Amino acid sequence: MIQIMSQYSSKLKMPNVHLFRAEEHSMLLSIEQGSIYEIDDIYAEMLDRWMEFGEVERVHQVLSAKGIHLNSVPPEAPPKSIPIHALSLAIAQKCNLGCTYCYAHQGSFGGNEGSMSFEVARNSIDLLLKGTESGETVSLAYLGGEPLANRSVLQKTTEYTIAKASSVGIKTNFSLTTNGTLLTVEDAEFFNNHGFSVTISIDGNQEKHDFLRPFKSGKGSYKTVIEKVKLLLDIPHRRCRVSARVTVTPENLCLEETLDKLVSLGFDNVMFSPVLKSPTGLHQMGEFEFEVLLNQMIECGQKFEQNFEDHKIYPFANILNTLQRIHHYRCDAYPCGAGGAYLGVSSKGDLYACHRFVDDAQGSMGNIVDGVDPAKQENWLAARNVHTQEPCKACWARYLCGGGCHHESIYRGRPACDYIRGWLHYCLGVYVKLLKINPSLLDQILNNQSVSG
Repeated sequence: MIQIMSQYSSKLKMPNVHLFRAEEHSMLLSIEQGSIYEIDDIYAEMLDRWMEFGEVERVHQVLSAKGIHLNSVPPEAPPKSIPIHALSLAIAQKCNLGCTYCYAHQGSFGGNEGSMSFEVARNSIDLLLKGTESGETVSLAYLGGEPLANRSVLQKTTEYTIAKASSVGIKTNFSLTTNGTLLTVEDAEFFNNHGFSVTISIDGNQEKHDFLRPFKSGKGSYKTVIEKVKLLLDIPHRRCRVSARVTVTPENLCLEETLDKLVSLGFDNVMFSPVLKSPTGLHQMGEFEFEVLLNQMIECGQKFEQNFEDHKIYPFANILNTLQRIHHYRCDAYPCGAGGAYLGVSSKGDLYACHRFVDDAQGSMGNIVDGVDPAKQENWLAARNVHTQEPCKACWARYLCGGGCHHESIYRGRPACDYIRGWLHYCLGVYVKLLKINPSLLDQILNNQSVSG
């Protein structure tokens, strides 16, 4: 049996093909088509060497001889505009916590603290529904700051949205991201009755969380969060989905321990999100930390693999989301809907590319009275397209990554590219492995169907 010295790497080699391993097999991903092929080890080793030295023509000749044609597909021109189908409302630009890494400058977005009026919220909903057809679905997210600091507007806006949307046959999805410290029994009932997706920000064990997410007084918030979140997690026959979002810094890189703990508490899924850019520069991830992070993420992924083999789904959101992107492969030119189908609304009613750009001229998109500024949206969609970004347009991972978070790439650059490629490289191998183990179960999971066991 041929022993392959190289396990192939995740680094940049060619923009239209990528080699990886799945179990004991060599695999090839066609970037433009999204097709995955199993190829002989001897050919894979040859291709890997030629790719390393930029022998593009040789690579194409060998693959063509094997019946694999890497037809180049010209990228589509960036759209000039995209109808809005999702809004996030910064209903409270203030917060009771003092997280030093917070992109929103501890909730105020660098300005004066403020709360959104119901009039602004109502006008935002009117704008959202204006361009939506009957039968379509709109999504509304409540963010801050801490959105529960303005719960009366949150509740009134939700009820207004449901009433107006249902009257014209439009479906609604609601979500909330909260630090959890202000949750009440009434809040839990409200979110459950309306089928909210609730995300709780929690950064690991008590020591790590209290260090990173203290109250503004300096007191730790962990015990309060754990006590309050049980109001949601303990609801019998719960309708609302409750997730944990862990902001990863150099101080809390024990991911597997954190994942196990949060799953044991009853969260429906757990997501890790590294800090690339903080207003103060504190707690940002560096090259070394990204190496540690990748190893930790792979350890969590291996736990997911082990559970899958036992017909169990371990609720590790990062791997589920990545496998879903591979399963439903598209030539996505953007990482998310920011600046297109999704916009953020400030407490004063100004529109921005997303919640991270609130009160930031870089992401200004108009206002809820006049609507989206066509020129600003067109310029944004053209500039942020993956085919105009460096080094994205020559990166094999461009359609699975989409170029990364706009806010982070604008303000920090792309220090996470090697980490992202490494994670995607690992997940491609996992996808092929799980597809061979139990294709029907994997298809169920990645199409969001209910799974027993």
